Amino acid sequence: MPGSIGLLSEKREDNEQSFGKIRTDVKTTIRIPLKTTTLGSERTNSMSKPKFNSTRSKNKPKSKTEVGRILLLIILCFTFENCVGYLWHLGTGQLDILLKRRSIRSILQDTNTKEELKTKLQQVETFREYGIKELALNPSSGFKSFVELDRKEIGWHVAACYPLRLESYTWWFPIVGTVPYKGFFDLGKATEEEKELKEKGFDTRIRITSGYSTLGWFEDPIFSSQLNDTKPYEVASLVFHEMAHATVYFPGDSLFNESYASFVEEEGAFRYLESIEGKESPIKKEILLHKEESKKLKKLLVETAGKLRTLYETSSSDSEKLESKKKIISEFKAQLLSVKEEFKTIPVEKLASKDWNNEDFVGYLRYHSGSDFFRKEFEKADRNFAKFHENMRSLINLSNEERKKLLQSTHTE
Repeated sequence: MPGSIGLLSEKREDNEQSFGKIRTDVKTTIRIPLKTTTLGSERTNSMSKPKFNSTRSKNKPKSKTEVGRILLLIILCFTFENCVGYLWHLGTGQLDILLKRRSIRSILQDTNTKEELKTKLQQVETFREYGIKELALNPSSGFKSFVELDRKEIGWHVAACYPLRLESYTWWFPIVGTVPYKGFFDLGKATEEEKELKEKGFDTRIRITSGYSTLGWFEDPIFSSQLNDTKPYEVASLVFHEMAHATVYFPGDSLFNESYASFVEEEGAFRYLESIEGKESPIKKEILLHKEESKKLKKLLVETAGKLRTLYETSSSDSEKLESKKKIISEFKAQLLSVKEEFKTIPVEKLASKDWNNEDFVGYLRYHSGSDFFRKEFEKADRNFAKFHENMRSLINLSNEERKKLLQSTHTE
């Protein structure tokens, strides 16, 4: 929940760390934050004024509720200290999106619309309706409008991790709570943020934001960047993932939120494929092969993360830990190359050439945890999505740590 900008949240890994054509990427969704601080004494702020495209579309934001929320965001820009520039950046970015938004229905009726775009938008409508009727997902999650961007990406988000412990650097925002990333509509601003964090000694990563959610504050659109160079299955996965965020969401618990949405995305996409191609769907078989390879990769990542965690808990000096850290990561990359023949759908050699750091391990595991727990709960709900979502919502009174223990309690895969 990325990303979650509207708090640019996460959904796709940057090209350097992409795990393959089938969605193995770290999820990025944009969510609208209203304040940015950290859990410690550190503060990060983006104070420079963002560029704002004021071009108006045929579909102006007509909802009084949406206009009121925009005004609220603007007021908040001047209410919370130390984050005026960043909130202004998000507020104007969100307004720009609303002004460019066009209803999918009107685009389909427009005789000037290219057939390729019509086909893709018709698919989005199909996926949305399927998500509502068959997966019991929140119908107010959006995907009824389209935004043509003047850039290739929706946005970018910055994530960071402490150099000698597997713990994310975090920001806090009203509504979404504590999150381990900070989103931007401008790559330059994301780069500035990353530079500040690097100067403070953090392990960092900038990732592309491909998912977008304002958690019901606004009707979220589908973006041109989400339809370019993507297969129907990938678009369906993205739609189901973001609709899942609008169905069950616990403020401040990124681990649970992203793991839950990833499970719904995968299970929902499988069910959709079976509905149109049958249980022997060739695409599903390819995805299952990729899933098996992802398990192997995850096993290596978990083992390496365990070695790093053990190292960081020792009484060695920081300099000794940093040297040992380099050695452990180097051994991990060598291990990847030694098993590259076992991977057909994941570019292992590309992964091995990557400059890995703590954030990469924490970031990957954030979106690939708890699948055993969710599958067990899904079976307990008789594979009924409505019942499953309701059971997940019942966990609202648990703390983040208690939910984390649930995700770690079952290991059947």
